[in-house]
Amino acid sequence: MLDTSREPVPASAEPAPAADPPGEEPRGCLFALSQPPLMIFLTVIGALLLAAALHDLYVL
Repeated sequence: MLDTSREPVPASAEPAPAADPPGEEPRGCLFALSQPPLMIFLTVIGALLLAAALHDLYVL
């Protein structure tokens, strides 16, 4: 359960850990888009949408 009290939180004796190790760069959205399975999935979905749009334009 969430503590919603207004009391100040006591400082812990342990130092806070670093967010990222110094040798590792943060990964963002472009890293996720560079993954081959995701790009293949997005290509298939795009091709299906394009095929449906062309079918609606020229067949119906």
